[in-house]
Amino acid sequence: MARKTSRKFDESNLNKGQMRKLNALRKSLGADIANKAFGEWFDKQEKQPDSAPIDANAALITNTLEPLAKQGKLRIPRGGYLVRRGRGRVIVERARP
Repeated sequence: MARKTSRKFDESNLNKGQMRKLNALRKSLGADIANKAFGEWFDKQEKQPDSAPIDANAALITNTLEPLAKQGKLRIPRGGYLVRRGRGRVIVERARP
């Protein structure tokens, strides 16, 4: 009776870190056990939500400024700017290196 493959992943879509993990498992456990173990680990990793929640204020600033930067009306130098609150206003300063 032929063995049923337990691969639940495509090696061509793995990133560098995932390939390293898979190769290390294969060297230490053998190909069959490593593929099964990696497949289970890979399934759990995909189902976990992102660890950092999206900051609504940062998203709003990005969505507002990105079209202006693409049109060439806004130039953001390397290092960027610091945005902070003042007394009833917003203070924008160039970041110091």
